[in-house]
Amino acid sequence: MPDFRATANAALASRWAKPLVFTAALVPLVWTVWLAYTGELGAEPVLESVKASGLWALRFLLIALALTPLRMLTGVAGLARFRRMLGLFAFFYACVHLSTYIGLDQFFDWPAIWKDIVKRPYITVGMGAFLILTALAATSTDGMVKRLGGKNWRALHKGVFIAGLAGCLHFIMLVKGWQTAPLVYALICIGLLAFRRWPIRLGRQKARTGPVRTRPAAARRSGEAQEPHFRDGSSPARRS
Repeated sequence: MPDFRATANAALASRWAKPLVFTAALVPLVWTVWLAYTGELGAEPVLESVKASGLWALRFLLIALALTPLRMLTGVAGLARFRRMLGLFAFFYACVHLSTYIGLDQFFDWPAIWKDIVKRPYITVGMGAFLILTALAATSTDGMVKRLGGKNWRALHKGVFIAGLAGCLHFIMLVKGWQTAPLVYALICIGLLAFRRWPIRLGRQKARTGPVRTRPAAARRSGEAQEPHFRDGSSPARRS
């Protein structure tokens, strides 16, 4: 039976993997445009377009955040290849979301748009999330990693979790009353944030219980060499 990880990594490393993912990521946009063209978006097609693009922006952001935990849980390292692409698609759909709102819903009425941003808290939160995603997208290239330095770049890109939480809050505040879907998205985002911290603690625990070379007193006196032991007394050979 072929090894699952080897098969998955080989498929993800294929020259066709990224084009397929790229094409699949465009399907929601094409489908929404088709529904609008055929009049299947309901009585308020512009509003439905704004909602659909915003929801897909949040979905792609959570998918991008989920790739690292999935890679750690499954051992499929090839998943990391798509993290940047999916994160940029989250920004792309956020741009579609904002552009549809500005152009088709508000008809570029900038005073009215500014009033909406100031007076409606959910729009204020959404704009905050969009600004964070803009900064992350602008610094996503390899050249920007070199300019900022690895440490600064990683610190900046931790803001993706703030963007995710802000996007979920934007969704919760947008809907009327307590609905299940926005809360599910929020719980997923919180879970991914918690998982980001959990492996660090796990790694520290392993470091504390790692192999330690100890020798009994009699062995130290006689100079006899002993194999390394863990703190609980067991040897690596017995644990392997």
